[in-house]
Amino acid sequence: MADLLTREEYHALARTLCLPQNAFIDGSFRPALSGETFETANPATGAVLGTVAACGAADVDFAVSKAREAFDDGRWAKLPPGARKEVLIRLAKLMTRNARELAVMESLESGKTIFDCETVDVPEAIHVIKWHAELIDKIYDQVAPASDAHLAMVLREPVGVVGLVLPWNFPLLMLAWKIGPALAAGCSVVVKPAAETSLSALRVAELAHQAGLPRGVFNVVTGGGAEVGEPLGRHPGVDMVSFTGSTRTGRRFLHYSADSNLKEVVLELGGKNPCIVLDDAENLDAVAGHVVQGAFWNMGENCSAASRLIVQRGVKARLLEHIAAHLREWVVGDPLDPAVRVGALISKAHFAKVCSYLEACKEERVVLGGKVIAEGFVEPTVVEVSSAGSKLASEEIFGPILSVIEVASFEEAIAVANATDYGLSASIFTANGKRALRGARALRAGTVTVNSFGEGDISTPFGGYKQSGFGGRDNGIHAHDQYTQLKTIWLDLTDPADSSLD
Repeated sequence: MADLLTREEYHALARTLCLPQNAFIDGSFRPALSGETFETANPATGAVLGTVAACGAADVDFAVSKAREAFDDGRWAKLPPGARKEVLIRLAKLMTRNARELAVMESLESGKTIFDCETVDVPEAIHVIKWHAELIDKIYDQVAPASDAHLAMVLREPVGVVGLVLPWNFPLLMLAWKIGPALAAGCSVVVKPAAETSLSALRVAELAHQAGLPRGVFNVVTGGGAEVGEPLGRHPGVDMVSFTGSTRTGRRFLHYSADSNLKEVVLELGGKNPCIVLDDAENLDAVAGHVVQGAFWNMGENCSAASRLIVQRGVKARLLEHIAAHLREWVVGDPLDPAVRVGALISKAHFAKVCSYLEACKEERVVLGGKVIAEGFVEPTVVEVSSAGSKLASEEIFGPILSVIEVASFEEAIAVANATDYGLSASIFTANGKRALRGARALRAGTVTVNSFGEGDISTPFGGYKQSGFGGRDNGIHAHDQYTQLKTIWLDLTDPADSSLD
């Protein structure tokens, strides 16, 4: 864990930051071709941090052309795996040297707590880059079991030019999740960060260039979804798009692909994730700690947030008491204060959306919280819902609201958990090993944790079932699959002079 500074020291550091302003294309910062900009603001204070290039379709064209040029001439894709590894290792080292700057930049623009940025987001992002770098020269191709007269080789080749479309809730970490395997595979990338959170992607692109990544391999085009995201999704020069964000926006990328060049699409989308606590769960205080972490980490702005607590009747009252005790430690306030655990929601629009769900809470039994602390800040809220199909229990809120659903049995818990259009993650707490495994097998989710909340780690694939995902997985060796094509090379080894084969 990083040695944290004081609140005053973080604010002093924030005042000294030199924030990037322009898109990063072909190895250098460039203004939008139109000359237009947009403001990026601190959601905790509303203060404008600076202006960022408001790119459009022409900028996307330019970035894609430079990425294509870089890919086709092989300046990155045809480097030996060990050489690509060395560059990415240097990038990880540069990110480590600039880790505190990245953490403060991320907190300022996203409203995330500096505690999370320093202890989770930045170190994890660096670890992801290093992990994929070290994997580059350790993934072997295959020889298929053909006949004695033939040799069949199965090779991985980089897919080409890749569009990477990022969310605003984990800007730096999701950037690492995507550029790690994409660059390791030899692809050239055009990154579209969320308009709300562009700064860390621009800074990492600059560091990557300093690390030796060739021009045109790593490009960042800043701007809105309609102005940049859609042109990127429709661009005939893009071979594949990886998108993380809402299910509604993810659907659009499938249309963009169908309407253009049938580019490959990988989607990591929303979730309404269940946390099942059965009446034989051990150590309810520890369970409550996991529940609180799962529901309120990153202000609940987390696609894998455990936003549905499905609890068996016999332990509900005691579990809620423990949850209340843990929530005393979840201080709401200034994101640059290292004692704060709940920062600001990303924008005024999102704050209004979450507040609309607080209004819906008034129709149910609010156990804890339920109040707005200040503009942009919502306290952690626990609400018992009367129906598993209620708005609070079925819609993705993306805020610090935990819906509690009481059930009578293991079978009912599984049925309620699966009664959703989503299937990203789930968790189950029980002391019965067989019941835990039966539940984990029965839950329709891409990641199921037993007696804990989590997402696995870099070595395990992350993605969802149903409307939570499509086309591939982030993390693990499996992440490399989505950025590569498989090629079969079939060699005929027969001797032309051997007449017995005629």
